[in-house]
Amino acid sequence: MHVIFTDLDGTLLDHDTYSFAAAAPALRLLSLKRCPLVICTSKTRAEIEVVRDKLGVSDPFISENGGAVFIPRGYFTVPVGHTREAGGYLVIELGAPYGRLRAAIREIRSKTGCKVIGFGDMTVEEVAHDAGLDRASARLARMREYDEPFVIPDPACVEAVLGEIEARGLRHTRGGRYFHLTGDNDKGRAVSLLAALFREEYGTVTTVGLGDSRNDLPMLAATDIPILVQKPDGSYEKAGQEVVHADGVGPEGWNRAVVKMLEKI
Repeated sequence: MHVIFTDLDGTLLDHDTYSFAAAAPALRLLSLKRCPLVICTSKTRAEIEVVRDKLGVSDPFISENGGAVFIPRGYFTVPVGHTREAGGYLVIELGAPYGRLRAAIREIRSKTGCKVIGFGDMTVEEVAHDAGLDRASARLARMREYDEPFVIPDPACVEAVLGEIEARGLRHTRGGRYFHLTGDNDKGRAVSLLAALFREEYGTVTTVGLGDSRNDLPMLAATDIPILVQKPDGSYEKAGQEVVHADGVGPEGWNRAVVKMLEKI
């Protein structure tokens, strides 16, 4: 079995249009070969559920940069050491509560005097405008549980703000558009946990990871076949590890890489 772990924005979804149309051939092949498609993104559970419905997939997923793993009830026969049950899922929580992250943002602003703007400081309309989303999607993007996207308008403040995050025992990473404040979690930890469940259920499993940004690197490091797609400017994220470089930007590169990989199995 091959299990595909994929980022969304800038990877399976186009950076500007959020469309996955260019990846349709590979998605059809995944369905034919019955390869699980696990979404692993900085997006919220509410956002992911919309994308999963459009893709027609019902596999587990990982929200908010590894903040939690959501496993549909009954998906595995092996025991799942879940934290809670919610909305038909067994939920394994790895991240810090959102309230703690928002408190940290306020404390850091006060201590440094720097402007730090998180999604919790923005209205639905402001998130929609800033992220290029429609109003309904922006509302779902603000339904945070374990991760706070934020911007630091003054470049001179970046080092001080990130240093204060680390001093509080929290983590920061960078996606395609935003910095992200998290607890002691990342995509790699969540992928490793979920991959172990797949192996316990099915035996030999090959994991494939696809991403484009810095926050995807832990996920790629935790997979057997790590693949980076090109950013909109044609460049690749500096990985610091051996990875496959997909030929193409976002979903176009995703499609080519997945089709090429599936043709070998």
